[in-house]
Amino acid sequence: MERKELRGMGVALITPFKLDGSVDYAALDRLVDYQIENNADFLCVLGTTAETPTLTAEEQLKVREAIIKRNAGRLPILLGCGGNCTQHIIDTLKNNSMEGVDAILSVVPYYNKPSQQGMYAHFKAIADATELPIVLYNVPGRTGVNMLPDTTLRLAADCSNIIGIKEASGNIEQINEIISRRPAGFKVFSGDDGITLPLIKSGADGVISVIGNGFANEFAQMVHLASVGEVDKAHEIDATLTPLYSLLFVDGNPAGIKALMNLQGRVENVLLLNPLRVHIPKHLPLMTQSPCFALLLP
Repeated sequence: MERKELRGMGVALITPFKLDGSVDYAALDRLVDYQIENNADFLCVLGTTAETPTLTAEEQLKVREAIIKRNAGRLPILLGCGGNCTQHIIDTLKNNSMEGVDAILSVVPYYNKPSQQGMYAHFKAIADATELPIVLYNVPGRTGVNMLPDTTLRLAADCSNIIGIKEASGNIEQINEIISRRPAGFKVFSGDDGITLPLIKSGADGVISVIGNGFANEFAQMVHLASVGEVDKAHEIDATLTPLYSLLFVDGNPAGIKALMNLQGRVENVLLLNPLRVHIPKHLPLMTQSPCFALLLP
């Protein structure tokens, strides 16, 4: 199977739910179509934004299959496949069909708080167990530990199928160090929408975005313009979206983006990460006052 290259604006897809908490597969199909029609470059499936830890194993499989079927090979698929049990990830890769998957996204182990050597051993074992391309995922705000550039670059040098990293440390200096020292072909993706533009200016290859769920075309335009050096035009779009970058995370992710998409009339405002199931963030009035919402109006 020939695998497609990851570059540009990837979108970390949400999982839409019905009011009863079941997966809304019709809304999921519409979300895939929306991304394809609005210039997304690849789809990130079953990542953090998808509320994957709240899904049963059966739901995870059905969501993955539904997205791959609807996508029908049109965009590359980056599949979330991570955790804090190395052997479980290896077993998943060996025992589950990866048909339609172009690469996997594997997060730094959470809760365990491994050392740098522990992170290296974890990812090296996963890389040795599969031929699939692997994108590392560093998100210390959720995992409790930060994978340092030396560890990332050591893995990039030692494992030919570790092809990149989603860097969500928020530390521009750290990310720029990876960009400047990386081997040829190793891709760096921003894990934070708000710092995507400066990172692309420094040489990053794109972003795995949250805001792209709601403003795919606008954010994709910004990424694409920045990638070809049209920085002034990219800055204009980025300035329009900037008020939302922080607002979307006031109540955590994906609470904000689901609230926004609910205002767009595209999904129910239901979170399984919230015990009340239906969640209306207090900052919705602020979001509706943002200049970004002019983009929502007919």
